[in-house]
Amino acid sequence: QVQLVESGGGLVQPGGSLRLSCAASGFTLGYYAIGWFRQAPGKEREGVSCINYRHDRTYYTDSVKGRFTISRDNAKNTVYLQMNSLNPEDTAVYYCARRYSSCSGETADYANWGQGTQVTVSS
Repeated sequence: QVQLVESGGGLVQPGGSLRLSCAASGFTLGYYAIGWFRQAPGKEREGVSCINYRHDRTYYTDSVKGRFTISRDNAKNTVYLQMNSLNPEDTAVYYCARRYSSCSGETADYANWGQGTQVTVSS
């Protein structure tokens, strides 16, 4: 059974850091792109970052560039999202999902969504 499970969320003060994990089972990360998305209350789900299987090419939405870093550990079958310099606008439920081969900017192109992990940035 293909499954993605997010973890690592929590409560953090503005300026703090968190590292999210997306653990894959039922398949290997090779040949798949993994995307991170987030959804705040009352807002639509939006793309945050993505990593291709080929050469680990990465993408970021403008609002997180320079603060977030996505990475892949094939040995652990896990994708990470390191989040630094967090601000209250980053508060959301964060999800990961997969797409065959390469990254896409369209949420509808991804499947096998995880259950999400809550990130709350507040003082």
